[in-house]
Amino acid sequence: MLTAVPLVDAPDQPMLLLGPSIGTTVETLWAACARRLRGRYHVVGWDLPGHGRSDPAPAAFGVAGLARAVLDLADRIRPDSKFFYAGDSLGGAVGLELLLDAPERLESAVLLCTGAKIGSSEGWRERAETVRAEGMHTIMAGAIGRWFGPGFAQREPAVAGALLDALRTADPESYALACDALAAYDVRGRLGEITHPVLVVAGSEDKPTPPADGKLIADGVRDGRLVVLDDVGHLAPAERPEIVAALLDEHFGVPRARAEAGMAVRREVLGDDHVDRAIAATTPFTRDFQELITAYAWGEIWTRPGLDRRSRSMITLTALVALGHQEELAMHVRAARTNGLTDDEIKEVLLQTAIYCGVPAANTAFRIAQRVLATLDEGQP
Repeated sequence: MLTAVPLVDAPDQPMLLLGPSIGTTVETLWAACARRLRGRYHVVGWDLPGHGRSDPAPAAFGVAGLARAVLDLADRIRPDSKFFYAGDSLGGAVGLELLLDAPERLESAVLLCTGAKIGSSEGWRERAETVRAEGMHTIMAGAIGRWFGPGFAQREPAVAGALLDALRTADPESYALACDALAAYDVRGRLGEITHPVLVVAGSEDKPTPPADGKLIADGVRDGRLVVLDDVGHLAPAERPEIVAALLDEHFGVPRARAEAGMAVRREVLGDDHVDRAIAATTPFTRDFQELITAYAWGEIWTRPGLDRRSRSMITLTALVALGHQEELAMHVRAARTNGLTDDEIKEVLLQTAIYCGVPAANTAFRIAQRVLATLDEGQP
């Protein structure tokens, strides 16, 4: 049984499962990336048998067996639900097995630093024999060269050290069984069965799974795309967490979700009449700008949980007074009323601006606000 490792607790959001590379834990590999995701997900990782929080393996498991165990884990969290998936190296191989054997359970998948066949069977069997005979310390020396892009361990010693510690403390027999699983793994002949859109991420300096391995997957599935990250080795989520997070968000449809959320908030704050007029006035020349402010001003900033809408209205009024944006100020005085500010509270905001933004700016702001509030009291739009 695999152990679930919560990374972002949001049980009312879509579930994203993250899979690790052999020798790592999901926390050391994925936690920094999970924190940088802009999409709203319930993020859960899993550790390989004998790694991190998972108990040692009682018997051989195989890559397909790991995929079944991931489905069992998903069912323990949300029975029979669909989920997003991303995995690195062996975790990516598990993602391919899920796409092949349980496509109805996946929303979409991102496969990182992996292949449809990873390395040589002989090499994996030799490594398994070495670890069984001599322990984990025998493979530590080569890990930096296998795992990281040039200079990463020197630039980020804490990150590299945590990953190497995870390798050092892995259960030797469980690690050997993971090597056995990779020795037997080969789905190159089945890639054409995969119909989900698949994003494949490769590191330009990845020795265990070079970009050619990622290209084989992207070209072999029916709808694949390959992104190669410069100067990155085998553990992309740890080496470039910000870029990997952005790629996951893009592939999992966050821009579309952000735009939909932004339009909902824009209508709630500004009113349907205002938004409908803005949409009606949109031209081919201004369409991209309208989409930009809907997705990023309203969908990214106004939907954030850190401030309530009343607070955001007060900040926005202050900024508009300071910058002299009078048309926008009139619009946001209306929005402030919608967001629950009273006339007295709007007055206090404008008095504050008189001191910190200047009396002439506040004088104009009072004139605009008084006109807008009077029209609202008269029931005019």
